Amino acid sequence: MNLKKPKFWDLKKPNITAYILFPIAHLIQLIGFFLKNSDPKKFKIKTICLGNIYLGGTGKTSLSIAINKLLTQKKIKSCFVKKFYKNQIDEQKLLSKHGKLFLANKRTESLIQAQKENFEIAILDDGLQDNSIDYDIKFLCFNTINWIGNGMTIPAGPLREKISSLKNYKNIFLNGNLENIEKLKDKILSINPNINIHLGQYQLLNIKEFNLNDKFFVFSGIGNHQTFINMIKNFNLNIIKDVEFPDHYKYSLKDINNILNEANKLNCKIITTEKDHIRLNNENININSIKFIKSELKIIDESRLIDCIN
Repeated sequence: MNLKKPKFWDLKKPNITAYILFPIAHLIQLIGFFLKNSDPKKFKIKTICLGNIYLGGTGKTSLSIAINKLLTQKKIKSCFVKKFYKNQIDEQKLLSKHGKLFLANKRTESLIQAQKENFEIAILDDGLQDNSIDYDIKFLCFNTINWIGNGMTIPAGPLREKISSLKNYKNIFLNGNLENIEKLKDKILSINPNINIHLGQYQLLNIKEFNLNDKFFVFSGIGNHQTFINMIKNFNLNIIKDVEFPDHYKYSLKDINNILNEANKLNCKIITTEKDHIRLNNENININSIKFIKSELKIIDESRLIDCIN
C-alpha cells in the first residue's frame, strides 16, 4: 500500500498535530539508538552510500546514476547495490538501464557478489540506516525544496534522524533546481562548518519532443513532485494542471482512465516521469498518449566529488 505523506510534515514550522506526535517520535529515536549494530562489516570493494534522513524524494536514484556515469568515464568499474523492495520495481529497472545492479534482500549479499565479480566501487542507492555495513563514504541527500520539512522526526515530521545529526557526516548533496541554495548552505554550515556541500541540478534531456505551444496535464507518484513541476516550468512548458500521487504509486486501470479523461477535457497533452511511466504498464489500455520527461541529475562540482571518492 502506498501512503501519501501528511501535508503537515512539510510545513515550515510544526503544527499542533506534530507536537501531539512528538512523544512517539522521541520514543522511536530512543529505540533506534539502542538497536544500532555495534559491529558493522567492512568490505574490500569500496562502498559509497547515498542516503537520506528526510523520508523519500531526495534524488538518491538520480544521483546514483550520475555518479556511476562519472566513474565509468574515469574507467572505474562501478555497480549499483539496492535492497529489494517489491514496491520499488521502477527504481530497480531505471538503475538496470544505466549499469549493473545487484539486488537482494540483504545489501551485504549483493556486496559479496559484487566483490566476486571484481567491481571496484559499489554505489548503494539508500541504506544509510543499515548499520550492518561499514561504508567507506556516505553522502547525505536532501531536496532543495522539501529540505527538512517541519524539522521533526517520524511520525511528527519527515526526518529519520534529528537535523543535528549533520555533525556526524562529512558530505551532503543538495539536489533540485538550485532553489534556496545559499539559505540551505548557511543552515548546514551553522550545524557542521566542516561538511562538504555538493550540488546536483536536474536537466531535461528530451525537451525537443515537446511543443512549447501545447498545453500539458502533468502527474507523478514520486517523492519530489514539486521539484519535477519546477523543472518543467524552467523549460517553459505550459502546465494547465498537475496531480500528485503517493511515492511509488501503483496505477490502476481506473487511475489511468481518469488521467486520460481529465486531460481530454482540458485539451492537454499528458506528461509524467520516467519512473512513473515504467509503472503504467497495463494490458487493458493504450498508454501511448502518455509521454514521459527524460531527465538526469547534473553534478555541479564533478572534480570535488571525485576527490572525495578517491
